[in-house]
Amino acid sequence: MRRVHAPRLGGYAGLGALALLGALAAARPELAVCALPFVLLPAFALASARDPRVRVTTEVERERLLQGEELELVLRVEADAPVARLEVALVLPPGLEVVGGRNPLAFRLRPRRVEEVRLRLRVRRWGAYRVGQVVVRASDALRLVSHEAVGGSAFDVRAYPRAEQLRALVRPAETQASTGNRVAREKGEGIEFADLRPFVAGDRIRRVNWRASARRQELWVNDRHAERNADVVLMLDALAEAGPDEGGTLDLSVRAVVGLADAYLRHRDRVGLVSFGGVLSWLHPGAGLAQLYRIVDATLDTRAALTYAWRDLDVLPRRTLPPKALVLAVSPLLDERAARALLDLRGRGFDLAVVEVSPERFVTPARGRGGALAHRIWLLEREATRGALRRTGVPVVAWDGETPLAAAVEEVTAFRRFARRASA
Repeated sequence: MRRVHAPRLGGYAGLGALALLGALAAARPELAVCALPFVLLPAFALASARDPRVRVTTEVERERLLQGEELELVLRVEADAPVARLEVALVLPPGLEVVGGRNPLAFRLRPRRVEEVRLRLRVRRWGAYRVGQVVVRASDALRLVSHEAVGGSAFDVRAYPRAEQLRALVRPAETQASTGNRVAREKGEGIEFADLRPFVAGDRIRRVNWRASARRQELWVNDRHAERNADVVLMLDALAEAGPDEGGTLDLSVRAVVGLADAYLRHRDRVGLVSFGGVLSWLHPGAGLAQLYRIVDATLDTRAALTYAWRDLDVLPRRTLPPKALVLAVSPLLDERAARALLDLRGRGFDLAVVEVSPERFVTPARGRGGALAHRIWLLEREATRGALRRTGVPVVAWDGETPLAAAVEEVTAFRRFARRASA
C-alpha cells in the first residue's frame, strides 16, 4: 500500500508565527503567551503522530454479470493503532453506481480489529471495469495530522450486454462441409427429401423407396439434402457513434452483434467477428459456447475513437473471411469509410447484409433555415449511401433499438427472397 504523510498544521503554525511577530513588534511579552498554544499544539501533534498502518482488502461476489445486474463488494479494514476518524472511499469507474451502502464513509477504528463494509454495486452499462481500489485517510481526534493511503485488491469485472432474442435468422446462401443444422443444396446424408433416382451399386438398402420401386418394377432410392453448417462473420462498425453511452448507436450495435452471435452459434454455425474503429481487430470463425464468450469479451473493449488512420480490410487474414461466408454488418453508416469497406466486400463476391443502427433519432436539426437545410442534406446523403449498397444487391435494413431486432432480421430475409425472385 502506498502511504502519504499529510499534516494539516499550516494554519495553526501560521497563526502562531503571526502572534509571535506581533508580540515582538509591539514589545508585549503577554502576546507571546497567547501564541504558545498555536505553537505547542502542532509540535505536540507532530511528536505524537504515528502511522496507524491501515490495511484494506477487497472482495467481490462475482466477476462476470449481465448489464443491469448487481454485485456485492466487501471491504475489510484493519489497523495496528487506534484511529479516531477513518475515511474510506471506493474508487468507482464510470458505468458503476452504489445502490446499497454508503460511499465514502467515515468511522472509528479500533486496533487489531477488522471492520467489514459491504457495498452493493449496479452495472449501468456493459464493459470491462477495474474495481477494488480504495482510498483511506486516518486522522487524529483533532484532525491535525492525517495519513492517506491507496490500497485494496483490484478485480476485473466484466459486464455482458443483454442479447436481443432471435428465433429466425438470415439464411446463408451457401453452406460449408461440416455437419450442422442447415439443409444444404447438395445431396448427401440427411433427413430432408431431395429427389428420386434409380438404384446404383453401392446404395444402401435403407434408402430404397419401396412404393416407387413397386410401381416402376425396378429399384429406386431416395436422395436427401445434406445437413451442413455455415460460416457467419459479424462486422461491428465503431468508427463513429451517435447518442448517449447508454442506448446510443454503439450500445445498440454491440447488443445486436451479441444477439446474432448467440443465435447463430445455437444453430451450430461457425461465427467470427470483425471490428473496425480505432483499430481493426478480428476473431476467426469458431463454434460452441467458448466462441460466444470470445466474441462477447472482444466487444466489451469496443469504443468509438476518432481516427484518420484506416487499415483496409485487405489486411485481414484469409481465414477471417472464408469463402461462402455470410457477412452481417451492424453499422450506423455514419462514416463513409465503413460504406466503402462494405462495397468492397460486395465487390469481392461475399454474401452481405447490413443492419443499419439508425442514428437519426439522436440528431436534431439546428435552429433556423440553415440548420433545417443541413439536416435535410445529411438525410439525403444517408439515403444515397443506402441506395449505393442496395443497387449492388445488399439488403440494408434500419433498426432503431426500440423495435425488436427480429423484425429487422425478417426484413433482411424478405429482401433477399424478393431479390432472388426478381433475378430469376
